[in-house]
Amino acid sequence: MSNTNATEKKLKVVYPGTFDPVTLGHEDLVRRAANLFPEVIVAVAGSSSKKTMFSLDERVSMTQAVFSNLPNVQVLGFSGLLMQFVQAQDAHMVIRGLRATSDFEYEFQLAGMNRKLYPEFETLFLTPSEQFMFISSSLVREVATLGGDVQAFVSPTVKDAILQKLGKLS
Repeated sequence: MSNTNATEKKLKVVYPGTFDPVTLGHEDLVRRAANLFPEVIVAVAGSSSKKTMFSLDERVSMTQAVFSNLPNVQVLGFSGLLMQFVQAQDAHMVIRGLRATSDFEYEFQLAGMNRKLYPEFETLFLTPSEQFMFISSSLVREVATLGGDVQAFVSPTVKDAILQKLGKLS
């Protein structure tokens, strides 16, 4: 493999998550990654362990709508091992967001396991801007389910999708 080829592969990053729903914190990380890398793949995971509000197709569609104005961002759904998806995309880096120190321990373990499965792999940790540090998809779902206003945490497109899902938008 030529050095140029290796460099090009390392410039393609994958940002995985369930994105149920995609929040302003996720948007912040993707927009910043899109400024750093020529190609960002937002990998929407079909989760078997989490009960999601939205189906995989709905999450992919919603996430595509949110990032439609970023030409170097592609949104794809996947199931199975993240490392298999990363390899299939011919990528070598994954971006993970760290909101608090409580995220670090889990993410550190995950990064080690992923590197063991795919030795050429690297994990890059980004922290969201401080106004988004506390936002999580699970908190957004909880606030919305209990009748709270989520407009400060998600884009208008996502807010409408949540309200429609909850039967609160005609």
